[in-house]
Amino acid sequence: MIVYPMKLPPYDPVQTEIDGCEDLSGTQASLDVIEKGKGSLWWAGKEFMPEKTLEDYIGKNEKTKIVVKLTKKGQQAPGREMQMSEEQKREMMAWQYRKQEEMKKLHEADDGDDYYNSPWANPNALKNQFHGIGNIKWGPR
Repeated sequence: MIVYPMKLPPYDPVQTEIDGCEDLSGTQASLDVIEKGKGSLWWAGKEFMPEKTLEDYIGKNEKTKIVVKLTKKGQQAPGREMQMSEEQKREMMAWQYRKQEEMKKLHEADDGDDYYNSPWANPNALKNQFHGIGNIKWGPR
């Protein structure tokens, strides 16, 4: 061992686990221990059966990475993990609200068709200028 060249001390929790003499009685960790043969593996909401191979569940793709969860036999499927944390969710909702308010302000400020009556937006302006009929008024003066 490179980290502990003199080996782990006998009182170290890792060493007691390796030796098989770890005493968890009276601790919260004792509730998390699942005896051999009394656990089941879950992935994608499906329980892995011991008689089936992993290929039956995920296919023949060797590069697939899966994360399985271990529960006691007879229990229902473990709950799904959140896709994003509460902090990320709050930030995303705040960003969406700011964006929505900004779009409201832009929509109220600009109707979008104010330029239709402007002289620079007249599609016939070039033709009228070439014909010399730029400032003709049809009403009485």
